[in-house]
Amino acid sequence: MIPTIFALATAPGRAGVAVVRVSGPASGDALAALTGKPLPEPRMATLVRLRDPKNGEALDDALVLRFTTPRSFTGEDVVELHLHGGRAVVAGVVEALSALPGLRVAEPGEFTRRAFENGKLDLTEAEAVADLVDAETSAQRRQALRQMEGALGTLYDGWRERLTRSLAHIEADIDFPDEDLPSGVSDAARPVLDALASGIDAHLDDRGRGERLREGLHIAIVGAPNAGKSSLLNALARREAAIVSARAGTTRDVIEVHLDLGGYPVVLADTAGLREAAADEVEEEGIRRALDRAARADVKVAVFDATALPALDPATVALLDKDTVVVLNKTDVVDAAVPTVGGWEAVAVSARTGAGLPELERRLTAFTADRLAGSGAPALTRARHRSALEECRDALRRALTAPLPELMAEDVRLASRALGRITGRVDVEDLLDVIFRDFCIGK
Repeated sequence: MIPTIFALATAPGRAGVAVVRVSGPASGDALAALTGKPLPEPRMATLVRLRDPKNGEALDDALVLRFTTPRSFTGEDVVELHLHGGRAVVAGVVEALSALPGLRVAEPGEFTRRAFENGKLDLTEAEAVADLVDAETSAQRRQALRQMEGALGTLYDGWRERLTRSLAHIEADIDFPDEDLPSGVSDAARPVLDALASGIDAHLDDRGRGERLREGLHIAIVGAPNAGKSSLLNALARREAAIVSARAGTTRDVIEVHLDLGGYPVVLADTAGLREAAADEVEEEGIRRALDRAARADVKVAVFDATALPALDPATVALLDKDTVVVLNKTDVVDAAVPTVGGWEAVAVSARTGAGLPELERRLTAFTADRLAGSGAPALTRARHRSALEECRDALRRALTAPLPELMAEDVRLASRALGRITGRVDVEDLLDVIFRDFCIGK
């Protein structure tokens, strides 16, 4: 017997409304037990008094909705209880549900997992549900909605359908060599396989745009001690995220803040000041981490002290490249008529007064949009998608050079299976726990 599950589907805590979702074969019985009345019509919002089945104590006046299989989120019978959002109300209803036979609290992601298992979503759409719940910027929301609407699944299913047709042609040549088939049936599959491999290559060649959009573009602030890096971080974050001190070497570890730049997510990191002679082993480790973060960052903000000109910190100059925004700080103390640093165009700012910060934010937003803005095609959003597509492409390349039709057919089968694992069409049972374990309880 499939257990009926329930959980709070909205955020815990005091609120105007809280929704408890119940899914499974006993969801209707659970609603009847709480109301003592016949079940309302499906998809008809009904105001009812909920009572504890054990003692008849009133729990809440709630708006209830009932969905019948298969026309529900999970594909099962589902009940939603829209309660007043006080902690005591929610706790009372959850306690009453827990005491009913055949019901248990849902595991994280279990509602969405049941939707997948009942054919309501493929795996890419299920992953998009989690992305939509976690979205913090408008760009993340748009990407998650597009994936949840099936953009990725439709693309991959279309590729897999073409592979299936090509495999049928190859196997016809293998299985029916003596039949009166048109000559070169399997050879006709080669242009299709070649086009698919090229299409997958193009899809993979996106600089990790979808993954970066999910996780945030990484920007590292680098520079010499006392160049004003921590002050700049605080100014961009609009809060005191890092300690600011006139003493050099205050920042020893990487300090991160999450920002929304023009609707795109950014992880901005303040790093230890770069200098050749560290004061102690702790600062030395901080400098090592700063250089490591700079090497891994998508964009660097190189900060120079205007009061130290014309001298330039050589360690920071060595990091300048096309992925760097050069900043000349403390221009409230020393006027920088020509904001250039070592031949690089710089943004003149004062982290103390805020002068120049709008221009810096505009530059950083332009860098971010260039790396994360979509081209129209659905974007890869997870490393497992990329790995499966690389496996598919490699199998197609082997198929195109296979010396025998039997070997060609086997590689096409492997390519099709790799695509199927992305959407969950084949061989994914071992992936499900990994995919759904990071969901929140109510999904």
